[in-house]
Amino acid sequence: MATDYDELRSDVAESQNTSLRAVQSANAPDARSVVRELEEADAFEGSELPGGEFIAEELTFAVIPQKDDEFTCYSCFLVRHRSQLAHERDGRAYCVECEG
Repeated sequence: MATDYDELRSDVAESQNTSLRAVQSANAPDARSVVRELEEADAFEGSELPGGEFIAEELTFAVIPQKDDEFTCYSCFLVRHRSQLAHERDGRAYCVECEG
């Protein structure tokens, strides 16, 4: 007797039907309620919420220029010491970590 191996087994088919019924009966929100909740959340954006206060303070910090014994890796864009230089090609320097 020939067996069709592409046909779903009865226990797998029943499992799929059960899963489908469970998803269909779940209380999923409809699109309108999701949009309404997002709009309500946007309405609160300007008000003061705990932990969401605005700080009107400007951050200032000193920028230290690159030293003569440092280079900027063209791959990871980190400033590294010359001892970590793997190679330089077409004026672009690459660190040991990016080439390793």
